[in-house]
Amino acid sequence: MKVAALAGGVGGAKLVDGLARLLAPDDLTVIVNTGDDFRYCGLSISPDLDTVCYTLAGIANQETGWGLQNETWITLSQLKTMGAPAWFNLGDKDLATHLERTRLLDDGVPLSSITRGFCEAWGVKPTILPMTDDPVATVVIDTAGNRLDFQEYFVKYHWEPAVKAIEFSGIDKANPAPGVLDALKDCDLVVICPSNPYVSVAPILALPGVLHIVQQKPVVAVSPIIGGAAVKGPLAKMIGELAGQPATAGFAANYYKKLSILTGYVLDTRDELEGTLLEGWGIIYETVDTLMISTDDRMRVANTVLELASEIYGDK
Repeated sequence: MKVAALAGGVGGAKLVDGLARLLAPDDLTVIVNTGDDFRYCGLSISPDLDTVCYTLAGIANQETGWGLQNETWITLSQLKTMGAPAWFNLGDKDLATHLERTRLLDDGVPLSSITRGFCEAWGVKPTILPMTDDPVATVVIDTAGNRLDFQEYFVKYHWEPAVKAIEFSGIDKANPAPGVLDALKDCDLVVICPSNPYVSVAPILALPGVLHIVQQKPVVAVSPIIGGAAVKGPLAKMIGELAGQPATAGFAANYYKKLSILTGYVLDTRDELEGTLLEGWGIIYETVDTLMISTDDRMRVANTVLELASEIYGDK
């Protein structure tokens, strides 16, 4: 089974790691959000791409889920001493990634080619694609009318501002990166990882041509909600500000009713009661403990996704 996974953030990276342990490398392509890419201290930073790649390479910080293991923070400490902007956590080992990416981008090398080179260096076997080589910026508009770069909202202001709307600046001029549309056309299954639907999944689906292809494919999504709340980050708060009370079925409804892309849904056992709503919409669902702490947890959730996909194919 060939799988194309849409991912961003720590939750997405964990599920992708589980899938990578169950599928042959040639059968898994990961399309990663780049809407939260930004420049910091003159460096080009791709948080979601790095999180996915570091995780698959087995070098990610296991405690945080982002950054590198055995990291040191001497450069960041020096920046603080000199009064430089130091609100984004740049580790010394992580800094090498950003320095090399920036050098290559400034030389005209596309982000997709840079990512391929990094994956080869780190021993990442599945195909990892940035969603686009073009600049797209996720912009958070708060209730006071301020327009905030997503990383400013997320890291600098600790997602305290109340969100009124989210925009993807540049999305109308962006094209999917080379390989993205082909991977979607050639796959047997599209997996929407338990990433933030507003800021990690939505930018990918907003790219020209992507949604149209995904609508023609079996799609299994994993709920980013556990027990009615997000595991970490601003998602639960965003739901309350943008759509009312947190509910895992709410995202299923958006994928199914608004975007017409959902075939199957994996939700946490603590949210099992919401399965009756999914049944009413004709969505096949499965419940499992979706909290992914260990490698076994990641494989368990990934296996549930693949088993649900097999059930979907069996019903055809």
